Amino acid sequence: MKKGYFKVDFERKNPQNTYEKFIQVIKRSLNTELFVGLFVVLREMFKKNNSATIKYPLEKVSLDNRYRAVHRLMRFIESENECCIGCGLCEKICISNCIRMETSLSEDGRKKVENYSINLGRCIYCGFCADVCPELAIVHGKEYENAAEQRSYFGQKQDFLTPIDELKNQVIFEGSGSLRKDADTLVKKTPNYYEIDLQRQQDTLKEENV
Repeated sequence: MKKGYFKVDFERKNPQNTYEKFIQVIKRSLNTELFVGLFVVLREMFKKNNSATIKYPLEKVSLDNRYRAVHRLMRFIESENECCIGCGLCEKICISNCIRMETSLSEDGRKKVENYSINLGRCIYCGFCADVCPELAIVHGKEYENAAEQRSYFGQKQDFLTPIDELKNQVIFEGSGSLRKDADTLVKKTPNYYEIDLQRQQDTLKEENV
Protein backbone atom coordinates (compact mmCIF):
# COMPACT_ATOMS: atom_id res chain seq x y z
CA MET A 1 0.00 0.00 0.00
CA LYS A 2 1.35 3.43 -0.98
CA LYS A 3 2.42 5.89 1.65
CA GLY A 4 -0.26 8.43 2.59
CA TYR A 5 -3.21 6.14 1.78
CA PHE A 6 -5.19 3.98 4.12
CA LYS A 7 -7.93 1.48 3.62
CA VAL A 8 -11.47 2.55 4.44
CA ASP A 9 -13.86 -0.09 5.64
CA PHE A 10 -17.22 0.62 4.01
CA GLU A 11 -18.76 -2.60 5.22
CA ARG A 12 -20.16 -1.39 8.51
CA LYS A 13 -21.94 -4.03 10.51
CA ASN A 14 -25.32 -3.16 11.93
CA PRO A 15 -25.95 -4.05 15.60
CA GLN A 16 -27.48 -7.48 15.88
CA ASN A 17 -28.95 -7.35 19.39
CA THR A 18 -29.97 -4.92 22.11
CA TYR A 19 -26.56 -4.92 23.77
CA GLU A 20 -24.77 -3.93 20.56
CA LYS A 21 -27.34 -1.19 19.96
CA PHE A 22 -26.73 0.13 23.48
CA ILE A 23 -22.98 0.15 22.95
CA GLN A 24 -23.41 1.99 19.64
CA VAL A 25 -25.54 4.70 21.29
CA ILE A 26 -22.98 5.16 24.08
CA LYS A 27 -20.11 5.52 21.60
CA ARG A 28 -21.99 8.04 19.49
CA SER A 29 -23.15 10.03 22.53
CA LEU A 30 -19.66 10.30 23.99
CA ASN A 31 -18.15 11.37 20.68
CA THR A 32 -16.33 14.70 21.07
CA GLU A 33 -17.79 16.05 17.81
CA LEU A 34 -21.22 16.17 19.43
CA PHE A 35 -20.00 18.41 22.26
CA VAL A 36 -18.08 20.62 19.85
CA GLY A 37 -21.29 21.25 17.92
CA LEU A 38 -23.22 21.99 21.10
CA PHE A 39 -20.52 24.41 22.23
CA VAL A 40 -20.73 26.33 18.96
CA VAL A 41 -24.51 26.60 19.24
CA LEU A 42 -24.36 27.82 22.86
CA ARG A 43 -21.63 30.32 22.02
CA GLU A 44 -23.74 31.89 19.28
CA MET A 45 -26.84 31.92 21.48
CA PHE A 46 -25.22 34.05 24.18
CA LYS A 47 -23.73 36.60 21.80
CA LYS A 48 -25.44 39.99 21.78
CA ASN A 49 -26.47 41.84 18.59
CA ASN A 50 -25.19 39.07 16.36
CA SER A 51 -28.38 38.05 14.64
CA ALA A 52 -28.00 36.53 11.19
CA THR A 53 -31.62 37.24 10.29
CA ILE A 54 -33.42 40.43 9.29
CA LYS A 55 -36.97 41.60 9.98
CA TYR A 56 -38.33 41.19 6.47
CA PRO A 57 -40.24 43.01 4.97
CA LEU A 58 -39.49 45.88 7.34
CA GLU A 59 -35.79 45.36 6.62
CA LYS A 60 -34.40 44.58 3.18
CA VAL A 61 -31.28 42.70 2.17
CA SER A 62 -28.41 45.01 1.23
CA LEU A 63 -27.32 44.03 -2.28
CA ASP A 64 -24.20 44.89 -4.22
CA ASN A 65 -24.43 47.26 -7.19
CA ARG A 66 -23.44 44.43 -9.54
CA TYR A 67 -26.36 42.26 -8.46
CA ARG A 68 -28.55 41.25 -11.42
CA ALA A 69 -32.13 41.97 -10.37
CA VAL A 70 -35.06 43.58 -12.21
CA HIS A 71 -33.92 45.80 -15.07
CA ARG A 72 -33.84 49.59 -15.14
CA LEU A 73 -33.97 51.91 -18.15
CA MET A 74 -31.78 54.96 -17.70
CA ARG A 75 -32.33 58.61 -18.60
CA PHE A 76 -29.94 61.45 -19.36
CA ILE A 77 -29.79 63.56 -16.22
CA GLU A 78 -29.29 66.83 -18.14
CA SER A 79 -32.05 66.52 -20.76
CA GLU A 80 -34.27 63.92 -19.00
CA ASN A 81 -34.45 62.04 -22.32
CA GLU A 82 -34.21 58.28 -22.54
CA CYS A 83 -30.78 56.80 -23.12
CA CYS A 84 -32.21 54.01 -25.30
CA ILE A 85 -31.65 54.60 -29.02
CA GLY A 86 -33.72 51.63 -30.15
CA CYS A 87 -30.85 49.67 -31.70
CA GLY A 88 -32.43 46.37 -30.67
CA LEU A 89 -29.19 44.66 -29.63
CA CYS A 90 -30.66 43.63 -26.28
CA GLU A 91 -33.60 42.00 -28.03
CA LYS A 92 -31.34 40.12 -30.44
CA ILE A 93 -28.88 38.82 -27.85
CA CYS A 94 -31.49 37.76 -25.30
CA ILE A 95 -31.09 33.97 -25.00
CA SER A 96 -34.47 33.64 -23.27
CA ASN A 97 -36.24 35.53 -26.05
CA CYS A 98 -38.12 37.59 -23.47
CA ILE A 99 -37.43 41.17 -24.67
CA ARG A 100 -39.72 42.91 -27.15
CA MET A 101 -39.07 46.35 -28.59
CA GLU A 102 -41.28 48.45 -30.88
CA THR A 103 -39.70 51.45 -32.60
CA SER A 104 -40.80 54.12 -35.05
CA LEU A 105 -39.40 57.25 -36.69
CA SER A 106 -40.24 60.53 -35.00
CA GLU A 107 -40.91 63.82 -36.80
CA ASP A 108 -37.25 64.80 -36.74
CA GLY A 109 -36.26 61.48 -38.37
CA ARG A 110 -34.80 59.93 -35.22
CA LYS A 111 -35.72 56.43 -34.06
CA LYS A 112 -38.10 56.43 -31.14
CA VAL A 113 -38.86 53.53 -28.81
CA GLU A 114 -42.62 53.18 -28.63
CA ASN A 115 -42.80 50.14 -26.39
CA TYR A 116 -40.27 48.09 -24.45
CA SER A 117 -41.34 45.01 -22.51
CA ILE A 118 -39.59 42.16 -20.71
CA ASN A 119 -41.18 38.91 -19.65
CA LEU A 120 -39.78 38.76 -16.12
CA GLY A 121 -41.19 35.28 -15.61
CA ARG A 122 -39.09 33.99 -18.49
CA CYS A 123 -35.97 36.11 -17.95
CA ILE A 124 -33.00 34.28 -16.43
CA TYR A 125 -31.20 37.52 -15.46
CA CYS A 126 -28.01 36.58 -17.30
CA GLY A 127 -27.05 40.22 -17.90
CA PHE A 128 -26.35 39.87 -21.64
CA CYS A 129 -28.76 42.69 -22.51
CA ALA A 130 -27.01 45.07 -20.14
CA ASP A 131 -23.54 44.04 -21.33
CA VAL A 132 -24.29 44.55 -25.03
CA CYS A 133 -26.07 47.92 -24.69
CA PRO A 134 -23.85 50.60 -26.32
CA GLU A 135 -25.54 53.49 -24.49
CA LEU A 136 -25.77 51.99 -20.97
CA ALA A 137 -29.51 52.44 -21.39
CA ILE A 138 -30.48 49.19 -19.66
CA VAL A 139 -28.87 47.96 -16.47
CA HIS A 140 -29.84 45.60 -13.68
CA GLY A 141 -31.13 47.21 -10.53
CA LYS A 142 -31.59 45.97 -6.97
CA GLU A 143 -35.35 45.32 -7.05
CA TYR A 144 -35.66 41.59 -6.44
CA GLU A 145 -39.29 41.44 -5.27
CA ASN A 146 -40.94 40.45 -8.54
CA ALA A 147 -43.12 37.52 -7.55
CA ALA A 148 -46.33 37.11 -9.55
CA GLU A 149 -49.38 34.86 -9.57
CA GLN A 150 -48.88 33.95 -13.21
CA ARG A 151 -45.94 32.62 -15.16
CA SER A 152 -46.01 35.33 -17.85
CA TYR A 153 -45.28 38.47 -15.87
CA PHE A 154 -44.46 41.34 -18.22
CA GLY A 155 -42.78 44.57 -17.20
CA GLN A 156 -43.50 47.50 -19.47
CA LYS A 157 -41.35 50.45 -20.41
CA GLN A 158 -42.73 52.79 -17.76
CA ASP A 159 -42.05 50.17 -15.09
CA PHE A 160 -38.32 50.14 -15.86
CA LEU A 161 -37.77 53.78 -16.85
CA THR A 162 -36.39 56.11 -14.18
CA PRO A 163 -39.16 58.48 -12.99
CA ILE A 164 -38.51 62.17 -13.57
CA ASP A 165 -38.89 63.03 -9.88
CA GLU A 166 -36.25 60.40 -8.98
CA LEU A 167 -33.82 61.41 -11.70
CA LYS A 168 -31.60 63.39 -9.34
CA ASN A 169 -30.90 60.17 -7.41
CA GLN A 170 -30.01 58.17 -10.51
CA VAL A 171 -26.42 57.00 -10.58
CA ILE A 172 -25.04 56.23 -14.04
CA PHE A 173 -22.15 54.02 -12.93
CA GLU A 174 -24.27 51.55 -11.07
CA GLY A 175 -25.73 48.15 -11.78
CA SER A 176 -24.66 45.12 -13.75
CA GLY A 177 -23.88 46.10 -17.31
CA SER A 178 -22.64 49.57 -16.41
CA LEU A 179 -19.07 50.70 -16.73
CA ARG A 180 -16.91 51.02 -13.68
CA LYS A 181 -15.89 54.48 -12.49
CA ASP A 182 -12.26 53.73 -13.37
CA ALA A 183 -13.12 52.13 -16.73
CA ASP A 184 -11.12 54.69 -18.74
CA THR A 185 -7.91 53.70 -16.98
CA LEU A 186 -8.50 50.02 -17.82
CA VAL A 187 -9.28 50.45 -21.54
CA LYS A 188 -6.33 49.67 -23.80
CA LYS A 189 -5.85 52.18 -26.60
CA THR A 190 -5.62 50.89 -30.17
CA PRO A 191 -2.64 51.58 -32.48
CA ASN A 192 -4.80 53.97 -34.50
CA TYR A 193 -5.21 56.11 -31.40
CA TYR A 194 -1.46 56.63 -31.13
CA GLU A 195 -1.18 57.47 -34.85
CA ILE A 196 -3.92 60.07 -34.58
CA ASP A 197 -2.39 61.44 -31.39
CA LEU A 198 1.04 61.70 -33.09
CA GLN A 199 -0.51 63.49 -36.05
CA ARG A 200 -2.18 65.98 -33.71
CA GLN A 201 1.11 66.68 -31.99
CA GLN A 202 2.81 67.33 -35.34
CA ASP A 203 0.02 69.66 -36.42
CA THR A 204 0.30 71.52 -33.12
CA LEU A 205 4.06 71.98 -33.58
CA LYS A 206 3.55 73.29 -37.13
CA GLU A 207 1.00 75.83 -35.91
CA GLU A 208 3.35 76.97 -33.14
CA ASN A 209 6.26 77.37 -35.60
CA VAL A 210 4.11 79.42 -37.95
